[in-house]
Amino acid sequence: ATACSPADPVADGTDSAILADGPETISSELAESDIPEGIRASAEERIPGMTIAEVERKERDGMVFYDVEGTRPDGSEVELDMLAEDDGSFQVVEVQRDIGWDAVPENARAVALATPDMFTPDRVIESVQNDGTVIYELFAPGKTDEPSAEISVSDGVAEMLTERWQY
Repeated sequence: ATACSPADPVADGTDSAILADGPETISSELAESDIPEGIRASAEERIPGMTIAEVERKERDGMVFYDVEGTRPDGSEVELDMLAEDDGSFQVVEVQRDIGWDAVPENARAVALATPDMFTPDRVIESVQNDGTVIYELFAPGKTDEPSAEISVSDGVAEMLTERWQY
């Protein structure tokens, strides 16, 4: 089973771009001394030379995640979302960066713009998954706490999501 699905028609036969509110998330920023060493090792393995600026611990849907923000050696900003595994290890589940709406691939923008209730996003996060799927998280004007819409692009096919991506 997947954690998301393409947009399903709503009662009037249209698709809505707007996602329901996500699950409650409990967040806490970690002090430098409280960052588990495994986080540093996982970050270095995924992005060699990454400088960690901030780590936030999040609990959501029975899972514990760490948002690891920092910079690549070239100075560009990057965020790694890591899942805390039962064995104490940390798995990078997505690599994120902010991009402009105009940098979203044309097929993804077209799917979004053809969807009723769509908006021009104030913020877009590009989230590259381990399998190569890219999730574009679209933040509506004035709503900064979570994305209002998400687009999945896998093997060149773009789809609006009706359920939040699991990560």
